[in-house]
Amino acid sequence: MTDTQPTNTVRPEPVEGQSFSSASSKAGGRGVDNPGSDPGPNGFVGVKQDFPGLVTADGKPWHYLDTAATAQKPRQVIDATVRAMGADYATVHRGVYSRSADMTLAFEAARQRIARFLNAAIPDEIVFVRGATEGINLVANSWGPANLKAGDRILLSALEHHSNIVPWQLIAERTGAAIDVVPLTQDGHIDLDAMAAMIRPAHKLVALAHVSNVLGSPLDVARAGRIAHSVGALLLVDGCQAAPRMAVDVQALGCDFYLFSGHKIYGPTGIGVLWARKAILESMPPWHGGGAMIDTVTFEKTTYAPPPARFEAGTPAIVEAIGLHAAIDYVAAIGMDAIAAHEAALVRQTREALRGINSLRLLGPEDACGIVSFAMDGVHPHDIGTILDESGVAIRAGHHCAQPLMRELHVDATARASFGIYSDESDVAALVRGLERVRTIFG
Repeated sequence: MTDTQPTNTVRPEPVEGQSFSSASSKAGGRGVDNPGSDPGPNGFVGVKQDFPGLVTADGKPWHYLDTAATAQKPRQVIDATVRAMGADYATVHRGVYSRSADMTLAFEAARQRIARFLNAAIPDEIVFVRGATEGINLVANSWGPANLKAGDRILLSALEHHSNIVPWQLIAERTGAAIDVVPLTQDGHIDLDAMAAMIRPAHKLVALAHVSNVLGSPLDVARAGRIAHSVGALLLVDGCQAAPRMAVDVQALGCDFYLFSGHKIYGPTGIGVLWARKAILESMPPWHGGGAMIDTVTFEKTTYAPPPARFEAGTPAIVEAIGLHAAIDYVAAIGMDAIAAHEAALVRQTREALRGINSLRLLGPEDACGIVSFAMDGVHPHDIGTILDESGVAIRAGHHCAQPLMRELHVDATARASFGIYSDESDVAALVRGLERVRTIFG
């Protein structure tokens, strides 16, 4: 529980209505954090040194290829988090003392930084949540009951993470709405031609992944938005795998909701972002109740604060937001276009190398973003992961919280290697050596 916000709370500028729009608001624009600078073939040399988690307890290199699950943290994020937990720490939005005012400024500066990163129109379009899972549940439980009824339909795709399926199933049960599923193309993209053919006015919401967490398949969000809007539906985009890997300009994309989790973009756990257009947020009722999200409270009636405070009940994740700010600064300094090119090169190199391993089947498209999934005949993915671990290589093995996609692929599980800004050719080489050992062991 938390106290309500006092009238003299410090809340930093910019005030409502200030715009972070730039040239990036044009379709295809790079945005303020995406200068497109090419760091060259050695531009990522030295990045590994910023990540203390990339060595084993005995000082050996650890080839971490599970960034799609959670990213390692650079020392800049660790330092910012420790500082925020220590000498700088105080509550936000309610203290009348100077350290609380300073911490409030730092907390709200994180919101402003994220707004610039996404090219949001104003900072108040940024809602802090515990992660994308909570953000999707927030939309489902706030926007959903106010806009869905029996006979309405929700459109998902066959490759969605469970977090972009289950909340919609729950709200469909409550409202009487139904769910339809967009199929995939043969190479694993969401089939937008099929989506255009099947969508109709009964569809009120479309919820799709910007990048598949299993296949790495990128979505043409702008086209998906045009299709959704052609029948009056809103488009929600799960950006968990895209935000760490490419430039994201929510105004150019034309979606209505965009979400990502801090821990996947080299920030802390327990913090995530929901972006939505100001008018949509203002139309949504509260989901959680408590301090900070109210205007006035009596036993007869409560009135609510405007967004984003309306959706941020209780003491927020103060330290985590400041850590996320540091993470955004870190990736922006490299450049999102440079990161996209770096990971694309690693994916190409990995796919080419894995084609030389007997009975290994690559899954997903050639243009996969930062992710290479595969299966080996006669070898369970868990065995692959265990043997690779013995060689100091960490991958993900399992259904990746995407059981419907596993059924679509006619497998129980897959192995997945996923890259980050700290990944390099040595990680690819270690993966290939490990998989050759797996093939030797299993014959």
